[in-house]
Amino acid sequence: MNVRFYFSVILGVFLLISASFVSAQDESTGDKGGLVPKLSQNDQAQLAMSAAPEAITRNATVVVYDPSGKFVTVKQGTNQFTCLSDLPNTPKADPICMDPNAKQFITSMLNNDAAPANKQPGIAYMANGGQHWEKNGQVIMKEEPGAKLVDEPPHWMITWPFDPKVTGLPTQPNEGGVYVMFAGTPYAHLMVYQDPTKLPQAAG
Repeated sequence: MNVRFYFSVILGVFLLISASFVSAQDESTGDKGGLVPKLSQNDQAQLAMSAAPEAITRNATVVVYDPSGKFVTVKQGTNQFTCLSDLPNTPKADPICMDPNAKQFITSMLNNDAAPANKQPGIAYMANGGQHWEKNGQVIMKEEPGAKLVDEPPHWMITWPFDPKVTGLPTQPNEGGVYVMFAGTPYAHLMVYQDPTKLPQAAG
């Protein structure tokens, strides 16, 4: 199977999957600085909805942090997308909007599961960018001695284990803006450094 197939799956099929963020992260305090959980829930909701095009966020479920740092749903959506005000354990506020398959992928990653739970490709948007760890010029999955945080530009992702040997895609950030992050691991996924809020929107 090739990249065109994966994209056709993403664009043509969204499965209704109920996935919960109830996890070990429920007891966390969000980003390391604790900045986002300290915002009002209304401000967090606005931050969450800034992660994707308005055509998606207006009907999405919105999840924020309560004062104790636990996830709470403040708006129940109708389009299967979930927007979260901030991914935990990163100094930078990095809101994300994701479909059910991407939500399973992200939830598994936050739980440090051996492999992601999604069985189909998912799509996620991070219009505010994010951060990742790099060591010796290589993107790594978590903090290690000698690693540094690197800011990511606005981007979107396909959460599926693309194989660079099959697709020919690079495995590190590059001028082309597309690469396979975490290649060689169960959490390999396609990164596209392109602002999703500035893409032409689908008609209708």
